[in-house]
Amino acid sequence: MKHWKWPVWFGLGLVAVSLVLYGIHFLVFRNAQHIFLWSFTSLAFLPISVLFVTLIINRLLTDRARRARLQKMNMVIGAFFSEVGNDLLALVTPWDDELDRVRLLLAVGANWQERDFRLASRKLAQHRHDVNADRMDLDAAKAFLGSRRTFLLRLLENPNLLEHEAFTALLRAVLHLAEELDYRDTLDGLPDADRAHLAGDVRRAYALLVRQWLDYLGFIRKAYPYLFSLAVRTNPFDTEASAVVGG
Repeated sequence: MKHWKWPVWFGLGLVAVSLVLYGIHFLVFRNAQHIFLWSFTSLAFLPISVLFVTLIINRLLTDRARRARLQKMNMVIGAFFSEVGNDLLALVTPWDDELDRVRLLLAVGANWQERDFRLASRKLAQHRHDVNADRMDLDAAKAFLGSRRTFLLRLLENPNLLEHEAFTALLRAVLHLAEELDYRDTLDGLPDADRAHLAGDVRRAYALLVRQWLDYLGFIRKAYPYLFSLAVRTNPFDTEASAVVGG
């Protein structure tokens, strides 16, 4: 209840100041009718004032703050792909039997426009992201995710994640996969049922990872062209990608 005290006292103080000013006005001009008419006019305008402040100004300020938070969130997503995402894609994509189709969909070029990203997103939604359990290199995945686990956990502590449910789901899926692999003392000779279970965990993380990668590139294309240029040149779905310009 203590956090309610200062707003109550502040409100009472404002009312008291208003009454004092009305009193001074009456003492100076001796015109109660003018005070009444002016007060009634102000009261009649109050709903319009509330409408303007709450629905227009407050909305603009809220949207501006939200855009700022999303911008910070996309900086976090960029750090994720630099430290984890791109390498994880390079590791997992060879386990996809339809990788050639995915590469065609995600051959993002420097000249891509918003419509190209929308089209790729729609087509990507139809892809199953199935993972071939026989192709999985679980030891490599365990070693890689284990080396990045602290970084992933720190990302989850970021309060801006509340603004980005899709990225939060991706982090949880990747951390879950890391936990599944870490709980197994050995990944050799696993039963077929267990490998199929792990393939399902990989598929979940893989599907979310690909979609988030595409969404992130769509964002930096407009906001940070220089980051977009580097992302295109290091596209994990492009076998001939090179960070060297003209290389």
